[in-house]
Amino acid sequence: MSAPLEFALDTFGDVTVDADGAAVPYPQVIRNVVEQAVLADRLGVDAFGIGEHHRADFAVTAPEIVLAAIAARTERIRLGTAVTVLSSDDPVRVYERFATLDAVSDGRAEIILGRGSFTESFPLFGYDLGQYQELFEEKLDLLDRLLDEGPVTWQGELRAGLTDQHVYPKTASGRIRTWIGVGGSPESVVRAARYEMPLMLAVIGGQPERFAPYVDLYHRALAEFGVAELPVGLHSPGHVADTDARAREQLWPHYRVLHDRIGRERGWGPTTRARFEAEADAGSLYVGSPETVAAKVARTVRALGLSRFELKYSSGTLPHEAMMTSVGLYAEQVVPRVRELLSAS
Repeated sequence: MSAPLEFALDTFGDVTVDADGAAVPYPQVIRNVVEQAVLADRLGVDAFGIGEHHRADFAVTAPEIVLAAIAARTERIRLGTAVTVLSSDDPVRVYERFATLDAVSDGRAEIILGRGSFTESFPLFGYDLGQYQELFEEKLDLLDRLLDEGPVTWQGELRAGLTDQHVYPKTASGRIRTWIGVGGSPESVVRAARYEMPLMLAVIGGQPERFAPYVDLYHRALAEFGVAELPVGLHSPGHVADTDARAREQLWPHYRVLHDRIGRERGWGPTTRARFEAEADAGSLYVGSPETVAAKVARTVRALGLSRFELKYSSGTLPHEAMMTSVGLYAEQVVPRVRELLSAS
């Protein structure tokens, strides 16, 4: 591993249900996310991420504001996104918001950049979805210059250029830690290496070991660019309860709602309990008792040489109380057990 192993949690701020099965209002969902992060900080989790979405089933459209609220109530946990959809944002504003969050949190801000698997933000903010790739590449180039925190002279094709421009506030450390999130594109892996940014693999299905070639490609690309080793992280969904059976029974109905809703939009067939069980048994769904989840995390860390494992602990309408329990078990039992398993190998 290229860096000390970190353990993180992230959420998309999914709209959940209460004990009666009724949808929880957006304001309460957001306040619940803050409480989940505060618990994670108190129990020693290394980092906490919040996704950005612009659709009815997710409550968080402005992660940096929620992260700032979390910063005011926490002391040590790193605070970032999962992900920032750079293609439909402005790099100057992204830098300004995160530099401000970095100040509020006393240096704990970080960014995970991505193109996003949902595309609602493109028409919402007036961007052409046909320029999906070009927008990300150009804006990443500008944001990378801005992260150096010096005067920027830059010219692109899709955004107005800058000439000897400073952007404020400057950070205490001189640069905000910034990852690139990758869902399985070799070009994206090489791009992360070229910009000397840590790699975050978004693995939501199938065996995580299948991403080993991407990790190898990343390390080879870093070497070819003359860049020292950088961290590799992995983001995957899961849920922890006191037993395997309870974890699966709690998660399954909410997992099904989430996947079938997205599936209807994308032309997938309905998910099945058998598929869910297969992902839990051998795929990229980290669901079960603390011992089961820890063993699976340890195998993944070994197989891919990870520097960070990031559990997406929210899943569709899964209630707040179940997520709080999952956060607690992850921090207090899964994390130390993974460290034990890795130290023994």
